[in-house]
Amino acid sequence: MIPLSAKADRDEYVSAVLTMYLRLPETPSRANPLDRKRAAELHARGVTLHTVEYSLLLASMRRLGRPQEYPPLSPIRSLAYFLPVIDEVLEQPIPEGYIDYIRRKVELLSSREIKAACR
Repeated sequence: MIPLSAKADRDEYVSAVLTMYLRLPETPSRANPLDRKRAAELHARGVTLHTVEYSLLLASMRRLGRPQEYPPLSPIRSLAYFLPVIDEVLEQPIPEGYIDYIRRKVELLSSREIKAACR
């Protein structure tokens, strides 16, 4: 049986991961049961929230930064989309402070996408 505090920690972690995921551009408006399962698996693996956040932002930046003349990508439907990037970041840690740059870049690129969609 899981101690109550460990369950609370896991639930808080899962909630934090899903919140980060759902706030990204091009992600669904709500999580599905598999997304919850994937987030719980990340917790069980010991992946830090910092690593998850960086990975989500990095994948979003790469996606949004594709040249506009490329064919559009299909919508993101699951947290599983980001798992390869999480594994990549675990293998190659991020320089401190780089996450702030990635955050700003995602904001800039997503606003560009919104403006382009309104034309």
